[in-house]
Amino acid sequence: MTKIRVLIVDDERPARRKLRRFLESEPDIEVLGEQGGGQEAVEAIQKERPDLLFLDVQMPGLDGFGVLGALDFEPLPQVVFVTAHDEFALRAFEVHALDYLLKPFDQERFRKVMERARAYLARDRRSDDLDARINRLIEEMRAGPRFHERLLINSGDRAFFLQVERIDRIEAAKNYVRIHTGADAYLLRGTIDGLQRKLDPTRFLRVNRSQLVNIDSIKELQPWFHGEYRIILKDGTELMWSRRYLNRSSDLFIRQF
Repeated sequence: MTKIRVLIVDDERPARRKLRRFLESEPDIEVLGEQGGGQEAVEAIQKERPDLLFLDVQMPGLDGFGVLGALDFEPLPQVVFVTAHDEFALRAFEVHALDYLLKPFDQERFRKVMERARAYLARDRRSDDLDARINRLIEEMRAGPRFHERLLINSGDRAFFLQVERIDRIEAAKNYVRIHTGADAYLLRGTIDGLQRKLDPTRFLRVNRSQLVNIDSIKELQPWFHGEYRIILKDGTELMWSRRYLNRSSDLFIRQF
């Protein structure tokens, strides 16, 4: 049996230990080693040339994407991004990485990732454009932040990517935000301030302390007391646009509306 040569890169010892335990339970896996930092990971990857790399995205100093950008050989190993943050899992997905593991993950999810890894490694990897896709990702990150086009939603026993253009409105819900799209609503861990920074301000308006609205979901604006506005959405929902959240760009939008 030809072994799949694997290297683990994660700055958290418990995460490395868990991955190694799962990997060593697979008969066709050879664990080459584990690294806890970006720079030492680059050196190990250059030396070992693994088939498959489990790579933590967020690490102090040189992060996961920095590790990939520092490699100077082809073809690159196939990559599974490991992250505790939805935004990084999303970025990995958008570059069409093999897969991702969102912490905390279980053995069932790990085995699904390995099924895809085996399928990929059974093909002629030289025909794959993984190197080009990773390079495009690195260039985009160097160019600066980019607004999210999709959000990773965990709903019950499934997870899926929701296009932000489908979102009608977003409201704060303690340690979560509630995302409304049509007749459906989903909870996403985080704050309204944090999510606002990830969304295109030309598409989403912050109308009060606890709500964001997709401009395309607005049916009409009604002038209200003290310079505020009542917003009527296309689904009939009514919201108040607080004067505190009106600014010059909002005023321009109102005139155009």
